[in-house]
Amino acid sequence: MSVLAVIPARLGAVRLPTKPLRDLAGAPLIVRVWERVVAMEVVDRVVVATESDEVAAVIARAGGECVLTSPNHLSGTDRVAEVAARAPFRGFDIVVNVQGDEAFVGRDAVRGAISHVAAGTFPLGTAAAVADVSILGEPSAVKVVCGDDGRALYFSRAPIPYLRDPSDQAIRDPLVRLHLGIYAYTRSALAAWVALPPHPLELSERLEQLRPLAGGWGMGVAVVDEAPLMGGIDTEADLQRANALWPVAVRDHGSSRTLLPEVRV
Repeated sequence: MSVLAVIPARLGAVRLPTKPLRDLAGAPLIVRVWERVVAMEVVDRVVVATESDEVAAVIARAGGECVLTSPNHLSGTDRVAEVAARAPFRGFDIVVNVQGDEAFVGRDAVRGAISHVAAGTFPLGTAAAVADVSILGEPSAVKVVCGDDGRALYFSRAPIPYLRDPSDQAIRDPLVRLHLGIYAYTRSALAAWVALPPHPLELSERLEQLRPLAGGWGMGVAVVDEAPLMGGIDTEADLQRANALWPVAVRDHGSSRTLLPEVRV
């Protein structure tokens, strides 16, 4: 099956102005993300989607492919859907969304999300990492609980699974999962996602993945045994930390092991 990776990159970030163009280890952040996805060699084509001529220019100089999209999109998923619907990209069976600030995304997390969709088990796929219970108290860390078949049951910023009785901690702790911001879709599932109106659960938690879940769409979760060195880069402090960690990321690129049996795509 053919797989298209789309990296949405919006220039107008509030917490980190001109985020895609900020320097990470000597190159713009969006170039580092594009390089990382290309180096994984798990997709057939990688495209950056942006509303910014400046972002398009730095990707072009790096030798990448960029598509200019509407400036009116409210989410990265909307931007990805616009690209996937265009004539040059309609031949791809699976579309993957890797967010434009995920410079430390792991190969096996992306491969795992794709595998759920490629296997035909679910129309949507994502990834999560086995995590320490310390994330349960962090609203910025999105948690996910899964069914026995790997299906996402719920995503939340709240501590899930909730520990009602401290004597059950040994049962709860191995179930803690940190959601990683990667999505794979069949073409029809992506189109259906963006056609749905925002759901009250999505608006309450500020988590767009609750929209398709509430709409009845199955989303498979590939679990990797460790989280990336860091998640999305949203603030000046995040960017400083990313620059400090980058040499480690380059050395250990792709080292995490997926716990989902591999499916060839």
